[in-house]
Amino acid sequence: MRRRDFFSVLGGAAAVWPNMAIGQQLKRAQSVRRIAVLTGAAGSVSDARVRVLVQALGELGWLEARNARFEIRHGGGKAETLRQHAAELVALAPAVILANGGTATEHLLRATRTIPIVFSFVPDPVGSGFVDSLSRPGGNATGFTQFEYGISAKWLELLKEISPNITRVAVLRDSSGAAGVGQFAVIQAAAQSQGMEARPINVRDPAEIERDVADFAGSSPSGRSGMIVVSSTNALVHRELIVRLAARYKQPTVYAQREFVAAGGLISYGTNITALLNNAAGYADRILKGAKPADLPVQAPTKFELVINTRAALALGLEFPATVLARAEDTTQ
Repeated sequence: MRRRDFFSVLGGAAAVWPNMAIGQQLKRAQSVRRIAVLTGAAGSVSDARVRVLVQALGELGWLEARNARFEIRHGGGKAETLRQHAAELVALAPAVILANGGTATEHLLRATRTIPIVFSFVPDPVGSGFVDSLSRPGGNATGFTQFEYGISAKWLELLKEISPNITRVAVLRDSSGAAGVGQFAVIQAAAQSQGMEARPINVRDPAEIERDVADFAGSSPSGRSGMIVVSSTNALVHRELIVRLAARYKQPTVYAQREFVAAGGLISYGTNITALLNNAAGYADRILKGAKPADLPVQAPTKFELVINTRAALALGLEFPATVLARAEDTTQ
């Protein structure tokens, strides 16, 4: 090869190399998938659930700065904040959105009917209008329910098991959604069948909670009343207040979520949160690989856990029956 031809080839190669590098960078950029997460809860609860989701997705191969970009928003238990965050996330056009809670899911579905959504902690997705049916969701959303309504009666059974003399029960729930209404209805029916009185208490704001719990406790004979706190984002937001009130008024209380026991509450029975979120991450992984939400059935949880707090029981003068201790997945002292 002549010298002039050699340098001509070399110059052409030098021009090609930058183009190749740019092409590789563009290819890498295009292979990064945007994954959004919207949680309805607040503070440490919201942070913990996001960590579980991100870790689960990482174990499935979706890693930040490698092939995934995570967009995370926290609702803090405020509907308007959730609405704004839902609009922001939809505008980013992610490949999939993981929605944590019924209110988060509701606002996302108002904002988009095309971007795939995987929800979790939704008690009644059919009744809420999120999906056509559990077996065939039919739209852009699918996911995992938190429980079936029948578990609400088990909370009452558990309360009677740890405090057999109870004749009145306050049910703390969010009356603005289908889940709160449905959970109370099941408890009320079970209470009536046992000759007990069930009284609803809303969890919309701290002043209302404190006033109504004080009124309930003050009008109940000593040792004859207790409380059930059903699944609710608002209840989670106000969990420290609710736990303090239960202790102040000596009310044995069963909670739907273990975060209340971590805050000092007596006992909880509900879905294993980590297992539920791992399942949601699995659905997101399938969607990122080409599956459609309409073809993925909504699933109920299969793993539940009983968590007890022996210190709270001691403060109330209660002793957990051996049958309860034997079933406990975790014990806080």
